[in-house]
Amino acid sequence: MIAYEDLRKVNEPFFQEYTETFQNTLQSGWYILGNKVNDFESAFGNYCGADHCIGVASGLDAMILAFKYFDFDKGDEVIVPSNTYIASILAVLHAGLTPVLVEPDIRTYNIDPLKIEEAISPKTKAILVVHLYGKMCDMAPISEIARRHNLRIVEDCAQAHGASYQGKQAGTFGDFGAFSFYPTKNLGALGDAGAVTTHSAEAANAIRALRNYGTSQKYMNDYIGYNSRLDEFQAAFLSIKLKYLDAITTHKQRLAAIYFNELKADFTLPLLQPGFDDVFHIFAIRHPNRDNLREYLLQQGIKTEVHYPIPPHKQKAMDGIFRHDRYPLSEEIHNTILSLPISYGLTEEDIYRVTETLNNY
Repeated sequence: MIAYEDLRKVNEPFFQEYTETFQNTLQSGWYILGNKVNDFESAFGNYCGADHCIGVASGLDAMILAFKYFDFDKGDEVIVPSNTYIASILAVLHAGLTPVLVEPDIRTYNIDPLKIEEAISPKTKAILVVHLYGKMCDMAPISEIARRHNLRIVEDCAQAHGASYQGKQAGTFGDFGAFSFYPTKNLGALGDAGAVTTHSAEAANAIRALRNYGTSQKYMNDYIGYNSRLDEFQAAFLSIKLKYLDAITTHKQRLAAIYFNELKADFTLPLLQPGFDDVFHIFAIRHPNRDNLREYLLQQGIKTEVHYPIPPHKQKAMDGIFRHDRYPLSEEIHNTILSLPISYGLTEEDIYRVTETLNNY
């Protein structure tokens, strides 16, 4: 059986270093907001090219805290891609704001810059771009739109660690970058974890306070804050894995190259573009008979995933928030998308077997 993702196998190369840093952290007696968090924040900020990095409890919290910092009025609007993972929309809602869905470019699965301006209203305050599947959005026109309309930009970088656009990394284009380190990510922790990146010292200080009950000095609360702190253990694990992130990315790019070179034209493959360095957190293809294809692969011993089976506007939790007839491209993507195995724990031989099986379908 070729697993879609085997987290034990993915992390096995790091077990010895994990064990050593766990013992070191355990014996230090300091488990919240200590040196391990500081070290990881500095290392990851430097890796991304961001001036500041603030560790938080999850990628969802990273987005919520970013929007809370802006202190928009309740009900102000944020533009969000219509085919994103639900967390992007939940962040907007939890911040007391109104998500406005914009359809993606069906070739890239990222928000279509050509459709953004028609969704802007007097209440629009920000654009939440989502770098889906490990491919960055087309940030030059998006940044220009934001500048022209005086809009903030928050980047959902949960799937884009190390991805770049025109030589500049995810999380450094907008006011904030929001990262998740969920265990399946290219840079995955051993539990939930997240981070916010920014170039603004003022914003960084505010996010540090917001994550810790709104305090920058013990028992002095300047904001209505949260408990959303990256803990010392996860920071320690992430610092180890960060050293290998480029190797992880290169391995996944090598596996992706096999798919690009070997798969027949029956399948719609990810779009490769000059100036975009994709990191293939997910290798998503499309096929009109997706469910039948997925069952066929499973019968042949190959596990796949669907990211994601239900578009946000059709989720029960979103009843009454969006119209159900306005997002045909999103629905087409959600009905035909299939994520192929591309784990760091897989070999090139595994991927050749997957391509051979797909071509025999």
